Amino acid sequence: MAAIPVAIAVSMFVGVLLGLPTLRLRGDYLAIVTLGFGEIVRILATLIPAMKGQPGFQNVGHPPGVGDDGIPVFANNNGTPWYWLTLVILIIILFLVGNMERSRVGRAWIAIREDEDAAETMGVPTFKYKVWAFALGAGVGGLAGAIMGGQVGFVNNQKFDVVTSILFVAAVVLGGSGNKVGAIVGGALVAYIPLRFTAIAEYKFLIFGVALIIIMIYRAQGLVPARQRLLAYGTKAYADVKRKYGKASHRADTTPQSTAEGASS
Repeated sequence: MAAIPVAIAVSMFVGVLLGLPTLRLRGDYLAIVTLGFGEIVRILATLIPAMKGQPGFQNVGHPPGVGDDGIPVFANNNGTPWYWLTLVILIIILFLVGNMERSRVGRAWIAIREDEDAAETMGVPTFKYKVWAFALGAGVGGLAGAIMGGQVGFVNNQKFDVVTSILFVAAVVLGGSGNKVGAIVGGALVAYIPLRFTAIAEYKFLIFGVALIIIMIYRAQGLVPARQRLLAYGTKAYADVKRKYGKASHRADTTPQSTAEGASS
């Protein structure tokens, strides 16, 4: 467990280190450059002996804890504890991301995503917030990698090739960018369908490629498009309820007083 904060910190540092020279780019160019950097790191892991590229790291540690039978709780062949651990961590991350999305930083990210030029014109330091987004995204990726390494017990550079990165992009595009629910739906589809329907697993890249083309033509915002106005609607509904019940309580407070004044007169 002590390695998880280290994995997050190292991932954030590397993310910033790789992001600083590239975040001046935008759109497709940024995506292509980041994919290229990922492939460079994978190849360097093969060339540098200390990074143990293809042989990888074996016997990766797992969270502590032993059951009544003496078998570790988080054993590699027991997926149930790993499922609940991952689910709890996922809920915590979604809660934190939701709070950040409603903060000043989140609103700046939304503005940058919608129109970076307009956001920069309005005084938003776009480069700083993009670096923060890169660092936090890399940190979440480091956390996910640490959990995966502990569950599998083995990590090498072959698990993180360009094709895998493209599948991550496909998951976001299919589900809907800028939307937590859309990312969950897209990730579930990309991960579940090849495992559930093993007969078509070898054609998954063709299937997801065709699905991406169809999504981009007929539903560019994804299966679950972002609803940026939900927060505004929620705030308006809360204000309406508060105003309605505030007036009702005010009438309840003033009615006995007026009745008493009429009786005394």
